[in-house]
Formats: sequence, structure tokens, C-alpha cells
Amino acid sequence: MKRNKGFKQAARFIHLWLGLFTGIIVVIISLTGCIYVFEKEIRDYMQKDYAFVPANEQQPVSLAVLLQNFEKIAPAQKITGIKINNTAKNATVCFTTKKHNVYYLNPFNGSLVKKTKPDFLITVQEIHTSLLLGETGKFIIRWSVVIFVIMLISGLILWFPGQVRLIKQALTVKWKGSFKRINYDLHNVAGFYVSGILLISALSGLYFGFKEVRTAVSFLSGSKLTEGHKAAPDQPIIKETIAERYERIYRNAIVQYPGADLTNLSIRKDGNVRLRLTYPSDWARKRNTFFYNADNGQLIRSKLYKDYNGADIIEATNYDLHTGQLFGLFGKIVATIVSLIAASLPITGFIIWLKKGKKKKIQQRS
Repeated sequence: MKRNKGFKQAARFIHLWLGLFTGIIVVIISLTGCIYVFEKEIRDYMQKDYAFVPANEQQPVSLAVLLQNFEKIAPAQKITGIKINNTAKNATVCFTTKKHNVYYLNPFNGSLVKKTKPDFLITVQEIHTSLLLGETGKFIIRWSVVIFVIMLISGLILWFPGQVRLIKQALTVKWKGSFKRINYDLHNVAGFYVSGILLISALSGLYFGFKEVRTAVSFLSGSKLTEGHKAAPDQPIIKETIAERYERIYRNAIVQYPGADLTNLSIRKDGNVRLRLTYPSDWARKRNTFFYNADNGQLIRSKLYKDYNGADIIEATNYDLHTGQLFGLFGKIVATIVSLIAASLPITGFIIWLKKGKKKKIQQRS
């Protein structure tokens, strides 16, 4: 009995001080995550006036023509990404640039439909992943999530009632009690109900942040993340403009691997080009990814979803698991509610600590 009491006291000490240390970070991560869960729906609403142009019988112009027109529209802008909706021919083609401008071009004639800056969701995402503090912020976020996992485990230890007859009490909020009691119950009971989902969310978040976590997951899956297949080195070099090169890369990919909903072409930090085709999926994301030499457009390597092993499937699924998208609209709603509860836990926990501090002061005076 004394050993159990000492164990709980240690858990209480860890839970309290780690919570006080990282509470505000947990609130920020939870609230920004809550917003970003509905990223697609928010963007669809915000972009409804320029994501599509009126449908007609024309055929969309080639990507090469769009690129040539873009050079006339924004001659000083360096392209970092191109997004093409393959499911609707009247969907505008999105160009992003190094100066953080976003251009939407008419797919039928290449004219400019809309020029914007990155939307507020980009800022929300950066706050969620780095607190807008770059690598320092990423370090803070990563280790705050590690601490949050420890807090969830210590919280479960503290929640577990010492006697079986007290389990019902530990599972319900006494709404007719005092503010102090309601706040205490909200922290303990709500925390218990969402702890399992929060552990999954936190651990899937750590997958992004730590190479060691990815390595451990690969080990447990019995497979290693693959880089894909390297291309043959003796491909013929073709003389072409950059616009023609991107058109060739895009056209060959969608012809050879048809059925993609979305095409993303991006210029990576190493200067090479990445083309990603995303396909409809019910579970793990289906993506075919290709990497090309930016100087000559030669294929360097490719990674096809049909060749995914266990570790690749986990990687492809992790983002949707983290955001709740893996389970559709229901999963998103659950993720939102759980995120809001997670944001409330540091607040209710801080109130518990304050109330106990005031009680001790009163007892000392008396």
C-alpha cells in the first residue's frame, strides 16, 4: 500500500510540474490542430470564387502554355510549386512562388484569375509545428509533445481509483458540485475519456518530429522505409525549354499512371523537381512520387504506392491518422472535440493547482 502511495505521489509530482512547464504550448498545439483538421473544407470555402472558372466545351491548354503565360504575368517570380486538379477540367491551376505569392490561372487560356498571398492556414500550420520560431520552435514543439505523452501516462495513473467502488465516481462529472469540484472532475474525467485518442495523436505527431520514432516504427513493422526505385542512368538528354520540360514530365506521368485526383509539382531545396500524383483512397494515402534532375528533366527515382511495404503504408497513413481524416468526417469531428478538450486540460489543471495553493496558505495562517 505504501509503495502504491509513493508511486502515485511521484506521478503527481511529474504530472504537476511538467504540466506547469508546458501547459501553454499544449494549449497552442491543441487549438491550432483543432483548426487545421478542417483545412480542406476551410480552403474550399475560401477559394470558392477562384478555384474554378465557368465550364465550357474547350479543352484545357497544356502546362507548357500555362507556364509561358505565367512568365508574362509574373516575369520576376520564381516558381516553387504547381498544383493541378485532375478531376475537373475547369479547375484553375495554382502556381506558388519563392516570394510567397499564389497565382490561379484559367486552364482554358492561361489568363490570371486571382493573385493572393498564402492563406491564414499556412500560419496556423507553422504555429502548430514551430511556433513561428523556425528550428528553435520545432525543437520546443517536439519535446513538448514528448512531455505531453508522459503527462498523459502519469494522468492515467493518477486517475485510476484506489478502490473498485470508486470507479463510477471517477467516470462521471458531479455537475451539482462546487466550481472547484466541477473543474476537478472536468480535468480528470474528460482527460481520462480522451487519453487514448490523445496518445495516438501525440505519438503520430512524434513520428513527424523524430527520426528515431520512424526507425522504431519501421522496426516494429518488420520493414524499412523505401526510397523507391532508381531510374536507369542512360536516359537520353532532350533539348527543351523549362516549360516544355515540365509539360513532358507531367504528361508522361499522368499517361503512364492515370487516375490521379491531384498533381503537385514542386521545386525542392536541392534544386530537383518532385512530381507527386495523389489517387483516391479509402485508407492509406495512395501516392506515386517521382524525382527529376532540374537541369535536364531526367528521372532520378520513383516511389509507387503499389510497391509500399508495411513501413511505407504507416508513413502514408500517419498524417491522416494524426488529423482524424483517416475516419472521414466522423474522425475529423472527434479530432476537433478531443483537441478542444486537450486545450482545456492545462487550464483546468492550473486552476486545481491554484486552488490547492490557496488552501495551503489558509491552513498555514490558521
